[in-house]
Amino acid sequence: MLLFVKDRGYSRWSSMMNCESGLRRRILLTRFKLSDIPSPILLQGNERIAYRDPAVIYQDGVFRLYCTLTETEPDGTVYMYTAMSQSRDLLRWTEPKKLTPRDRSLNFSSPGNIIRFRDKWVMCLQTYPRPNGEKYGNRTSRIWMMESTDLDRWSAPELLKVKGDDVPVEQMGRMIDPYLIESNDEPGKWYCFYKQNGVSVSCSYDLEKWTFCGNENAGENVCILNLEDQYVMFHSPENGIGIMRSSDLRHWTHDDVLLTFGQREWDWARGRITAGFVLDCRQVQGIEKFLMFFHGSGPEDEHIIFDTHACIGLAWSDDLREWSWPR
Repeated sequence: MLLFVKDRGYSRWSSMMNCESGLRRRILLTRFKLSDIPSPILLQGNERIAYRDPAVIYQDGVFRLYCTLTETEPDGTVYMYTAMSQSRDLLRWTEPKKLTPRDRSLNFSSPGNIIRFRDKWVMCLQTYPRPNGEKYGNRTSRIWMMESTDLDRWSAPELLKVKGDDVPVEQMGRMIDPYLIESNDEPGKWYCFYKQNGVSVSCSYDLEKWTFCGNENAGENVCILNLEDQYVMFHSPENGIGIMRSSDLRHWTHDDVLLTFGQREWDWARGRITAGFVLDCRQVQGIEKFLMFFHGSGPEDEHIIFDTHACIGLAWSDDLREWSWPR
């Protein structure tokens, strides 16, 4: 790439070039070795903090892990946030940064995934209102989206009216755990999956005007991969990660499998493993696998410890059938 030295603009242009070259060098110098990861726990909860509902994107050599951060304050009041942690090597993660406001009547949380739409990044997420100390989000829980140009700074959330403009917000019903995916057969057509009556689905061409399409028998925290000849859905029943398959995003079959990884040996996840998010890293040099991020609660189940101790865990696979994790 050429540098033209004509005036003081050279210093700015040279600096930009050096930054771009430096970024490329850092990406190339990163050496992934999954066997070096000492523990399946990436983010560890405690008696005050729970990490739940991971959603991950790998961009410019950085893994950005978005998740629900549940925090119990000294007076016992619980607040939920969408937060982000970063890593270049899957070993070292930054302190999670809160991205959404402190407001129990909203509790923005459960980021579903991040997509590229037109010239921006879009993240879908939920509200989980617990204004009076409810254990779970009340009937006003809805799904939303935020936009970003850099994956770090995000716009104020906007409501997704996935039942259509003719359905009043108060009549949309309780809905949580959204996930966005583009149709392979009709590029530009987006589907939003979310937990309501099993898993419900709506479609849109602009992420603004939506048409309700129906529902399917599945668990919560849906994640869908668009693979060569099919879509593969990961979803969460009462415990573990289930798998479903479809050729058109509308008609699904269930695999006879339930993924629980090392749950029997993990006190931290013995109560429940859930919210599996699969990132296709087969083209990332040094990884070349599917990575699954999930959260685990334990040793009691989530009926007992919902707001504390939950951890983000990691497993990986070559084929989505056989799975490994740090030992």
